[in-house]
Amino acid sequence: MKQVSKILLPLSSARNAEAAFVSGANFARRFSAHLAVLHVRSDGRDIAPLAGEGLTGGMVEELIASAEKEGGKRSREVQNAFEDFASRTPDIEAVPPRIPFPQGRPSMSFNVLKGSESEVIPWHARLSDFTLVPHPDSGDEVSSSEALHAVLFDSGRPAVIAPRIPMPHFVKRVCIAWNGTAEAASALRGVLAWASTSERVRVLHCEDYQRRGPDAREVVDYLSMHGIAADRQEFQAIDRDIGKGLLGACQDFGADMLAMGAYSHSRLRQLILGGVTRHVLENNTQLVLMSR
Repeated sequence: MKQVSKILLPLSSARNAEAAFVSGANFARRFSAHLAVLHVRSDGRDIAPLAGEGLTGGMVEELIASAEKEGGKRSREVQNAFEDFASRTPDIEAVPPRIPFPQGRPSMSFNVLKGSESEVIPWHARLSDFTLVPHPDSGDEVSSSEALHAVLFDSGRPAVIAPRIPMPHFVKRVCIAWNGTAEAASALRGVLAWASTSERVRVLHCEDYQRRGPDAREVVDYLSMHGIAADRQEFQAIDRDIGKGLLGACQDFGADMLAMGAYSHSRLRQLILGGVTRHVLENNTQLVLMSR
């Protein structure tokens, strides 16, 4: 049964776009799916309420004009990046951004919409099988990635974070981080499309990571019901850091993708104290599927 038909790729800028394009193209090929690239351009008129904050009408008009100019520049950069990639990827058909998309063969489209990323992106993500997000560089404060968190918290669909460096081949090895939570179960369901066509699958578990819920042995049994052969491996925290131990276990396995639940603790707690989700986002070198 085909499990992926539409992949959403929101791009706020051209930064890290190449690795996301490469991953998205591989997904489109693997699943004969449509890659819908979306740029959300901010509306300069959203600045108008600032007039009530001590700014004169002329100052607000100047801010709106500046925002529109910057928004137009960024939109052109993203569109140019898409068109350049499309010209180098002739095996994936570029089509207009409207349904119906081609069936049974990979395709991609580009669309620009005005509005707020936190509203527009989850709206479109809800009717996509998953959302591919460019890597949010830690230098830009990874925890503030608006697109990623909008998808995780407001779409009901999984997010896949692309690595910084393009991964040219298909996903061959999948790791599933399991701790018994509802978030982990959602990620498990989301990764079935990849696990079912991968060479090897491993369930990673750790006593300090486990919560109340099914254990890793039951996950292996569940995967077998879907025709997926998996093994399980216990990992240990490194320097008392579970996220570091998890990524180390993925590296030992040679994983191309890690699936995990996101923010089992509150996001605020992870912002202040750190956590597994935060560590993985800041340090991953492979694709990461996250779900809540």
